[in-house]
Amino acid sequence: MIIGILQADDLTDEVVQRYGRYAPMFEKLLSSADPKLEFQTYQVTELEYPQHINDCDVYLITGSKSSCYEDIHWIHQLKQFALDCYEQEKKLLGICFGHQLIAQALGGSVQKHDKGWGVGMASSKVTHMPHWLKPEQQEFNLLVSHQDQVTRLPSEASLVATNEFCPIAGYRINHSVLTFQGHPEFNHDYVHYIMTQRREIIGEQAYQQGMETLQQNEDNELVAQWIVNFIRG
Repeated sequence: MIIGILQADDLTDEVVQRYGRYAPMFEKLLSSADPKLEFQTYQVTELEYPQHINDCDVYLITGSKSSCYEDIHWIHQLKQFALDCYEQEKKLLGICFGHQLIAQALGGSVQKHDKGWGVGMASSKVTHMPHWLKPEQQEFNLLVSHQDQVTRLPSEASLVATNEFCPIAGYRINHSVLTFQGHPEFNHDYVHYIMTQRREIIGEQAYQQGMETLQQNEDNELVAQWIVNFIRG
């Protein structure tokens, strides 16, 4: 099975040197749950896409510092590709920006949160237990860094996870779409770094609260297993 990673951000040289790009983060994460997976990366900010939608079995849209409602050509093209995947029943995964972009592309809504930034560790409750959500766990922790969030689901979507700050923390559409607002590919060190870099933008109160949550452990391996279970179907 080949996963096409649609890399939706251009990271600074300093970040790349310290932590690498998003695609290798996802490769490491998902390979830990299934070493047989193969990967192909497409830099969609540079309008790089597969020649044919069937070149990969699954597509994953990464996070981004951009907002999915911005009037930018590469974002419009990525929305169209997400819609094409959905219409052709190609499995599609979304994380953070990807979670938001897919929702908007399929008829949902995304807005900037009036409470500001969500940063640090977020604990979400699972709203129901489909067969692929094994091992079962009622709550899970993922690292987050976002100001936008999905405010209305696409009509055919079902809520998967929720928390007080971000009521739509994960959703699925039938057996073809699965998304999460949190970042199972991130680790504590990376989130600590980006929070420190964005401290003034985030605001001191959110920064301090976010730093306190980093004492908690994340459930990256659990969510990776859920994702693999979903795409293996």
